[in-house]
Amino acid sequence: MKFVITGAAGHISKPLTEKLLAQKHEITVISRSEKNIQPLIAKGAKAAIGSVEDVAFLTKAFTGADAVYTMVPPNMSATNWKKWIGQIGKNYADAIKASGVKYVVNLSSIGAHLPEGCGPVTGLHYAEKAINELQDVHIKNLRPAYFYTNLLGNVGMIKNIGLMGANFGGQNLKVVLVNPEDIAEVAFEELSKLNFTGHSIRYIASDETTTDEIASVFGNAIGKPDLKWVVFSDEDALNGMIQAGLPEEVAKNFQEMNICMQSGRMNEDYWKNHPVLSKTKLEDFAKTFAAIYNGEATAALH
Repeated sequence: MKFVITGAAGHISKPLTEKLLAQKHEITVISRSEKNIQPLIAKGAKAAIGSVEDVAFLTKAFTGADAVYTMVPPNMSATNWKKWIGQIGKNYADAIKASGVKYVVNLSSIGAHLPEGCGPVTGLHYAEKAINELQDVHIKNLRPAYFYTNLLGNVGMIKNIGLMGANFGGQNLKVVLVNPEDIAEVAFEELSKLNFTGHSIRYIASDETTTDEIASVFGNAIGKPDLKWVVFSDEDALNGMIQAGLPEEVAKNFQEMNICMQSGRMNEDYWKNHPVLSKTKLEDFAKTFAAIYNGEATAALH
């Protein structure tokens, strides 16, 4: 079959593409730079070089495909990040309609049931909505939990001030986590089978825990068994992200998303539609976290 994969060589799109290539499917990978996907080209993928902001380019790339995998790439320079994310979803929808593609696996997020108040996930709500307006197209919206790899942002914090933290956490919050490669496995399953019909949602998670447990497991992995997770005020969290180099627009969106998580609203639909957990547990990812903390690996950052 012919598939088009967006997301270039990201930590979901890359393993997804490799799995599909191993099954001898014909894969086109969309990227802004051929250099970024050279390892995938070497394995047999075709390159479509252009921007997801260009509907004509997307339409040409999608034409003739049996299915497409859509995801909104990161954009740290957007002046209205939510609006930009929603617009990329609309671009995908327009290109899917114009190209005649009949199957779509769309990467969304836990919390995308909410039309407001959830940071960048609010943008994904509107991206989902735009894609779901397509008629006679079978759509599977994947809603993964909070990425393990997001926790890598704590590496510098541990080294500088000896703790982990964010403006969410505590014993009353059950944190739902997912490994990006577990998402790739689900996306691969959906694409290789193409047995979904209509418009549907699939939640993806690898583990469910607390922030205290995250700090304990990671602390033991890096030789700091007394490591603690501190719940910061919303203001302190925002200022910390900005001081760490995030643009204010992005930092405000992450602050809002974390507030939504802390309130329980972000995960409420997940608990109503609880999935079977994927294979990679917190203790498994702690090994990756420790390798990066110790400077032994960098791959999980990309």
